[in-house]
Amino acid sequence: MKPASSRRGPKTPDGLDQVYGVHALQSLMDRGESPRELWVQQGAGNRLKEVVAQAQARGARVKEQPRDMLDQLTQGAAHQGVVAFCPPLTPEGEESLWLKLSAWPSSTPPLLLILDGVTDVHNFGACLRSADAAGAHGVIVAKDKAAPLNATVRKVACGAAEVVPVYQVTNLARTLAKLKDAGVWITGTAGEAERSVFAIDMTGPTALVMGAEGKGMRRLTREACDNLAKLPMAGEVSSLNVSVAAGICLFEAVRQRQLAS
Repeated sequence: MKPASSRRGPKTPDGLDQVYGVHALQSLMDRGESPRELWVQQGAGNRLKEVVAQAQARGARVKEQPRDMLDQLTQGAAHQGVVAFCPPLTPEGEESLWLKLSAWPSSTPPLLLILDGVTDVHNFGACLRSADAAGAHGVIVAKDKAAPLNATVRKVACGAAEVVPVYQVTNLARTLAKLKDAGVWITGTAGEAERSVFAIDMTGPTALVMGAEGKGMRRLTREACDNLAKLPMAGEVSSLNVSVAAGICLFEAVRQRQLAS
């Protein structure tokens, strides 16, 4: 491995995204994807020998960099001594969503997660991780006022960002209306709702809507929902982090479906 020049500040190669951390890189390669370039912390060769060898075997250019260079590049994130550069992830379009729903197998009702105004990349990544763990079939976001699919999302999601379909739509309220026309029941989460999420039937085609922290769902989104539900809060805290709430709601749907089957 040859040291890369550090005369200028660190910069992600044009057209590529960062994927940092050993687990994220290993997950990437386990799915058959190949990084174009790999920056490895100087002095960490033995610790990272196996994952570096895999990346090299896939054609990645490997360069050694001082730790402070990696720290600057990842803005202090826990990169674990390795940063990979890969083609960026891109959300699927709205038409892809309708095509998949039109051909959906009747034996497995769709379970979708909709994020309305979630702009924090850490929350987005954690929601993708929860969606993957629960076996959700996709995450729907709006083009505006939504977190991007960037390196931080990929890191937090721990591989889920690469496998969970993310559908980006122009008008979320209109998308909800079309989902209802397609037979999907829309349940929005709201603290002031009268019914608990545990009382909502989610054994059929279901989409769960999570609003932004603090603001919650937007008015048009709320009005487009079939049901509003809440998580019962027994303590002093009035609300949960959106990714935590999404995980609870998704796994309630999983629980109901397992009992129904």
